[in-house]
Amino acid sequence: MAEKVLPREMTGAELASMLKSSINFKSLGGLRCEELKLTDDQMQWWRDAKIGMFVHWGLYSILGRGEWVRHNEQIPWDEYKALANEFNPKDFDIHEWTDLAKEFGAKYMVMVTRHHDGFALWDSPGSYEHFTSYETASGRDFVKEYTDAAREAGLRVGLYYSPMDWRFPGYFHPEELPESANAMKAQCYAQVEELVSKYGPIDILWYDGAWLAHKGSDTTSAWLWEPVKLNKMVRKYNPLTIMNPRSGWEGNFYCDEGSHEIEGGIIPVPWEKNMCVCSGTSWGWMPNDPVSDFDWLIHMLVDVICRDGNLLLNVGPDRNGHIPEPVKARMREIGVWLKENHEAVYGTRGGPFEPVDKVFGSTYREKEVYLHIMDPEKFAGVTLEPLTQKILSCSYKGEALSFTQDASGIRLQLPETDTKEPDMIVKLTLDAPIAFKKSADIYFTGKGE
Repeated sequence: MAEKVLPREMTGAELASMLKSSINFKSLGGLRCEELKLTDDQMQWWRDAKIGMFVHWGLYSILGRGEWVRHNEQIPWDEYKALANEFNPKDFDIHEWTDLAKEFGAKYMVMVTRHHDGFALWDSPGSYEHFTSYETASGRDFVKEYTDAAREAGLRVGLYYSPMDWRFPGYFHPEELPESANAMKAQCYAQVEELVSKYGPIDILWYDGAWLAHKGSDTTSAWLWEPVKLNKMVRKYNPLTIMNPRSGWEGNFYCDEGSHEIEGGIIPVPWEKNMCVCSGTSWGWMPNDPVSDFDWLIHMLVDVICRDGNLLLNVGPDRNGHIPEPVKARMREIGVWLKENHEAVYGTRGGPFEPVDKVFGSTYREKEVYLHIMDPEKFAGVTLEPLTQKILSCSYKGEALSFTQDASGIRLQLPETDTKEPDMIVKLTLDAPIAFKKSADIYFTGKGE
């Protein structure tokens, strides 16, 4: 029998150094478990999808000061709990979200089902003190409404869940108050089981907040949560659910969170950029939160896909579940761009050319390579790396471009144009396909971060 080859261990510092990258993966060094891993084939739909829409909505949306408002402002529990009596969006139809996701060009969604404040947006018997939308003013199971509507729209279904809960003193003092900490853990197991067993196939389970006492990391808190045990339960109901690493298990993909720009090389493992369409000051709704510039958002999208990642872009509906009109307008504007340029995005992989920061990157699929050029002036002096395949044609918006290809590389003659666009896409058609690379078998230890 052949000896099993273990994944190469790599520290977080090595990752940044190897790629000269600005990425900051969350929760490196999670517990390993081979049976929880998925194959490249099982991950393919997610790798092909490229674009997802994140939704943060809950009691905090009533106050409009961010999803951390209860903790940041130390709002007394009785006062915060009373907000559930106001959370009753009578005119809200969740198709508003799924319709926008489709217009945006998302292939999957991730809905926050319960954030750190403990308020569950579904009929959850496992909820501590029955703190749920179903048992308070609205009397609604928003997770059911969402999962039904998402599937109806042809979107893959993702659920966000936070194991931590500020209502438990044992969260802040897990060793000193083990009974409270274990009660919080029991709620987590009960609620995760509800989410993965009651609502049909769950395509993505997106954990957040497994760290304890607001210090350490999801990984260092694995002693309490036992994430391998937790996620084996998930697999019992949903063998193909794709999970992130935020439960303390290493996960099926990595997360880079926040609005910092992406620089560096192609990432050799499945990964996702998580960010807000607005300022990023809060994931939840805030009044008059400025919407990010269209060109900048397209640059972010291109930087992500050219480094072989997915983009999960967040919106924050208001207390009534409505998404602000300026946000809708920007998401639709991106959707128009994606519809026009869909073949250069969906179903592609980053490469074969390594990106040059703020100048260009590339994506490819079989016999087509798409150059995403953000700075045509700087690109004019670039010689692309050689390809073993022969280029049959080179075109921009259907018009042929001149090019040379030899052993030293590839040079293009870009068209002269007065039109400034965030991403000039040039298509190369080859005589033979480029095979997708398999995901690298790397275990990021997290040391040296």
